[in-house]
Amino acid sequence: MSTTNPVNAKHPPVRPEYECRLEPFTALAVERPLPMSTRLRAHGWLRKGLILAALALVWELLARWQDNDLLLPTFGATAQALVQGLASGELPNKARISLGVLLQGYVAGVLLAFALTTLAVSTRLGRDLLDTLTSMFNPLPAIALLPLALLWFGLGRGSLVFVLIHSVLWPLALATYAGFQGVPETLRMAGRNYGLKGLRYVLQILVPAALPSILSGLKIGWAFAWRTLIAAELVFGASSGQGGLGWYIFQNRNELYTDRVFAGLALVVLIGLAVENVGFATLERLTVRRWGQQR
Repeated sequence: MSTTNPVNAKHPPVRPEYECRLEPFTALAVERPLPMSTRLRAHGWLRKGLILAALALVWELLARWQDNDLLLPTFGATAQALVQGLASGELPNKARISLGVLLQGYVAGVLLAFALTTLAVSTRLGRDLLDTLTSMFNPLPAIALLPLALLWFGLGRGSLVFVLIHSVLWPLALATYAGFQGVPETLRMAGRNYGLKGLRYVLQILVPAALPSILSGLKIGWAFAWRTLIAAELVFGASSGQGGLGWYIFQNRNELYTDRVFAGLALVVLIGLAVENVGFATLERLTVRRWGQQR
C-alpha cells in the first residue's frame, strides 16, 4: 500500500517557466494594399455617379434614335439649356422662389406633426385623434386640395403652403408615432424614474430613441412636399408675378422649348439629389449612425 509524502502534498512541484521568442513572420506582407478596383467600388459617390452617367448615355442614344427635339431633346441640348438658364440667373431665381415656399410649408408641417404625435403619446384622446385624422387625410392627395386652397386663401403663397403642410403632416406624424411606439420599455421607465413628464419626456427620451424613424419620416415628407410643390406650381401658376420651377416648366412647355422643360426637370432632380445625399445623409451620419442606431 502506497503512502503519500506529506511534504509533496503541501508543496507540489513547480514547473519552471520559460519564454520562447518567436521570430517575426516576414514570409508575406502582413498588410497589403487593396486593388484599385476594390478601393474605387468602396466610394458610394462614384457608384452613384456611374449610374447617372449610364442613364445620361441611354438618354442620349434614345434621343438620337428618336431624332425629334420637340419630343425628346438630347442630353447635350438639355445640359446646354440648363447651363444657360443657370448662367442667366433665371433658373436660380425660380429655384429660390420654390425653395422659399417649400421651407415655409415644410417647417409648419414638421411642427404640427410633432405637436400631434406629442399629444398622441401623452393622452388617449390624442392617440384616437391621430389615428382618426391620419386614416382620413393621409390617403387624400395634397394636389386635390388645391382648388379648395385657392378658394380659402386666394392666389398667393397661402394656398401653396396649405397643400405643402398637408403633404408633410400625415406621413411624418405616422413615422414619428411608429418610432415612439417602438421605444423600449426600459428607456420609458428610466425617463419616468427621473421624473420626466410631458414635453421633457418626449424630447429627452422618445425623440432620441425614435430618431431613425423620425428621419425616415422627414425624408418622406420632404419628397412629398417637393413633388407636390412642383405639381401645384404647374396648376397654380405664378403669384404676385413670381413663379417657381413648376411655373418655369409650364411656361416653356407652352412655348415649345422642350430643352428648357427638361432643364427645369433636371434642376428639380438635382435639388432632390442634393438634399437627400448631402443634407439628410450628413444629418444621419452625425446622429443615428454616430450613435450606433443605424448601420
